[in-house]
Amino acid sequence: MKPIWIVDDDQSIRFVLEKALLRENLPTRSFTNPQEVLKALLDTPEQEGPQILVSDIRMPGGSGLDLLEKVKEKLPGLPVIIMTAFSDLDSAVSAFQGGAFEYLPKPFDLPKAVELIRRAVEESQREEVAEERMTAAPEMLGQAPAMQDVFRAIGRLSQSQVTVLITGESGSGKELVARALHKHSPRSGGPFVAINTAAIPKDLLESELFGHERGAFTGAQTMRRGRFEQADGGTLFLDEIGDMPFDLQTRLLRVLSDGHFYRVGGHSAVRANVRVIAATHQNLEQRVKEGVFREDLFHRLNVIRLRLPALRERREDVPMLTRFFLQQSAKQLGVEPKRISEAALRLLGSFDFPGNVRQLENVCHWLTVMAPAQVIELKDLPPEVLSMASGAPVPALAGASEMPLASQVPAGFGMPTSAPAPEVIYNRASDAIAHAEPAAVPVPEAGGAGLAPSAWESGLQAEAMALLEDGRTDVWDVLTRRFETRLIQTALANTRGRRIEAAHKLGIGRNTITRKIQELHLE
Repeated sequence: MKPIWIVDDDQSIRFVLEKALLRENLPTRSFTNPQEVLKALLDTPEQEGPQILVSDIRMPGGSGLDLLEKVKEKLPGLPVIIMTAFSDLDSAVSAFQGGAFEYLPKPFDLPKAVELIRRAVEESQREEVAEERMTAAPEMLGQAPAMQDVFRAIGRLSQSQVTVLITGESGSGKELVARALHKHSPRSGGPFVAINTAAIPKDLLESELFGHERGAFTGAQTMRRGRFEQADGGTLFLDEIGDMPFDLQTRLLRVLSDGHFYRVGGHSAVRANVRVIAATHQNLEQRVKEGVFREDLFHRLNVIRLRLPALRERREDVPMLTRFFLQQSAKQLGVEPKRISEAALRLLGSFDFPGNVRQLENVCHWLTVMAPAQVIELKDLPPEVLSMASGAPVPALAGASEMPLASQVPAGFGMPTSAPAPEVIYNRASDAIAHAEPAAVPVPEAGGAGLAPSAWESGLQAEAMALLEDGRTDVWDVLTRRFETRLIQTALANTRGRRIEAAHKLGIGRNTITRKIQELHLE
């Protein structure tokens, strides 16, 4: 991690902060005046520069506010914390107009100061990751005609600053398109700030958007800039705009009309030069008819509309996206990337993916963790894919191949979420039955009667037919459990109870056989 630069002419302040931060394993570098900082910035490569800057406001030989202005010219994304005596609070508040992250009143409580600095460090690291993703992300999001239309629209809008409304189902990549619009716009040098209006409680959303003054409400101990101020000179992405509370829609309309707003508890108008990109999965025209979304705000947002296709509308992109996400998951987990068979790819391509690209990303993460072998076969796919995919023959997908491919898909396509719970286990009896070789010994049936090796498949078919004719709805579970029980018991008998050897002979992992023994109560 890069060091935290501390600028203060008071040696005791520098000493106290250095020791407190070192105890938190946060490296530091100290300076006594702004000139030293500016010289160090010129002499230090950017990758070795400060993670954040903590500066006093009044120092011999220069002002912390002047330093803030010059540092922001060179490093616009660097979080800067201004330290100030209470008598200088008005000056410190004005620092926010210059882009300060926060101010720290003196005398300060040391644990709170460290907490504030750590928060600024985390924010800085998040921004670095986002910048790396945007820098490393290739231009291509997919090869399907529906996505090519989106690319062309982004290209046509590249020199425009017009308001854009992105529509599409959840998980289809609306934020990624918003980032692309920002990256290729005249505002690309400014910040990209995103907020999900549906994820923030109504009582907090106003403060999140517009900021608040000190004392505006209980707990507002300092003035805070909202997302509009944070996005000044850049782009503000309002996700799930259809869920915005009705009274806040009025305030948003005012900002879009003249660029001015008031912080919560504030009396002075603040101006923000911001391009707004909004997104929703809802039908805003219908929301307007229902009276829950302002018609004038809808028309203000709906200057240019981009519709993102669902994944089922661009199935030819599934192989490329699948391979990419498998590589990404392997990199995150520090394991070798898995390959996927053509049969498994075809079945994935037939699945409708109600969660769109986000769901495909989660499936690939699940497969990286749960698939037992290096090549993902049909039987390894998660239960929702196996159970919901169409039973009709699946047409071959373009580009299907066994080889891993570093496809041109941007990092982070689909919001990362946690993998499905480990207890969701797939059943692979159907594939094992279809490919099993005749056993060397008879495989006993549940009732105890032996079943000849040449006839066990027909016997299984007859049993399934009988259960189905009885109107049973748990045939899969019943026969899968019976098959796995007999298969594991036979393998354990063959290896005299040695589980690892039995797992090896069955072609499954040690953890898998242990889990199955527990699930099937074979202890």
